[in-house]
Amino acid sequence: MTEQPERAHYQATFAVLATAVGAYALLQSLVIPVLPTIERGLHTTQNTVTWVLTAYLLSASIFTPIIGRLGDMWGKQRLFVVALAALAAGTLLSALAGSIGVMLAGRVIQGVGGGVVPLAFGIIRDEFPAERVPGAVGVIAALAAAGGGLGIVLAGPIVETFDYHWLFWIPMVMLVLAGIAARIVIPESPVRKPGKLAWGSAVLLSAWLVALLLPVSEAPTWGWGSGRVIALLVIAMLLAAAWVLAETRSTRPLIDMRMMRIPVVWTANLVALMFGVGMYATFAFLPEFLQTAPSAGYGFGASITHSGLILLPSSAMMFVFGAASGRLTLRYGGKAVLITGATISVLPFILLVVAHDHQWQIVLATTLMGIGFGLAFSAMSSLIVEGVPPGQTGVASGMNANIRTIGGSIGAAVMSSIVTSTARAGGLPRESGYTHGFELLTATAAAAALATTLVPKRHRALSQPELRDALPHAELGMIAAGTLVGDEPE
Repeated sequence: MTEQPERAHYQATFAVLATAVGAYALLQSLVIPVLPTIERGLHTTQNTVTWVLTAYLLSASIFTPIIGRLGDMWGKQRLFVVALAALAAGTLLSALAGSIGVMLAGRVIQGVGGGVVPLAFGIIRDEFPAERVPGAVGVIAALAAAGGGLGIVLAGPIVETFDYHWLFWIPMVMLVLAGIAARIVIPESPVRKPGKLAWGSAVLLSAWLVALLLPVSEAPTWGWGSGRVIALLVIAMLLAAAWVLAETRSTRPLIDMRMMRIPVVWTANLVALMFGVGMYATFAFLPEFLQTAPSAGYGFGASITHSGLILLPSSAMMFVFGAASGRLTLRYGGKAVLITGATISVLPFILLVVAHDHQWQIVLATTLMGIGFGLAFSAMSSLIVEGVPPGQTGVASGMNANIRTIGGSIGAAVMSSIVTSTARAGGLPRESGYTHGFELLTATAAAAALATTLVPKRHRALSQPELRDALPHAELGMIAAGTLVGDEPE
């Protein structure tokens, strides 16, 4: 195996990447538990305020692969700074918003920053010594996943101490500092894939994602059987088919369909779709379940802060096990770690179906969820990074993250339909609605676990002596984890 030469400042580069990804992840979820507060503060309706989430997801779904592709073409450091600038600008606009329209405009601009995660993976692959790549990718993936849960934990204390505007001010400060540091510290990536952006493909990609996510997000209000939902879903399928055809025929595609047919890529994307369903649906609805007054026959009457603390072990375990995933991948192989994480992830949903009457049961379930998701997300990211050519790292990682976002949009919308379908006359859902929702998530998690068996075993695990040689010191705690492992011999 040829060892990649060590590049200067890779530890400082990692600190910048971690700060930026952490701020991005917080922006995904900080608003979830406090949407009613934002609704009152901006004098809008419940249906309209949900677009604070929907607008962001739509924008991120569109721009994540585009920014990843531009990074592969023009330089990952340059686009990383651009993505951070867009995130900071959108966050500033949301922090200053005095109306729902301005708030939504800020969230759309924030979605442009969805490219920071795939760009971070690409920068790690280009700039880090080879023996540091899997561990660093694992930590960044863990931050991206755990940060979403941490946002739910922090939202309550921030709002109760200040007000909801600080849900944007705090990440904005992190983003500005990270952007300045990125410009100074991170060297421009040496790996480029020259070409031009296929704007026609970008328009088609945007169109079919909007046509898909709009009805899925609005179906709880419009009704799944409504003409608008059905028509938009049909349009989404037609536009998606047109997009795939255009990308296949293009000499400079936005997303190389040959790359998407690589077994490790399409199987990891399939798993990501189903994991997205479970993660976003859980984070969106468990706080609501916990905050429901016991007089409803379920729930604990928890405050925003208390419900966040109940979910804290999930975020903690997601980060700890995600960070450890690099070392485990070296020892046992990426597929084995992915299968283990996916299998563990089935258990919490089973537990939530049969036992959700006591807080310790919720804590146990979400702790198991954090362990499983942490292992699986990091292993999946490492498999993608290792499985594609260096010039396609950004777009491949971007599509994997994007597909997880699409799965999350679908999961949250379907979960909402199931839960609200049992609502009483006063609008409060029945316990059976949550139970049926948890049953759906159990089935989805089980399907994800089965899908992991399709992932090819591309890489061999290291022996214990090789592992000791590869990991002589525990530098930076969690990033001292490994070496790019080689393909198994034919």
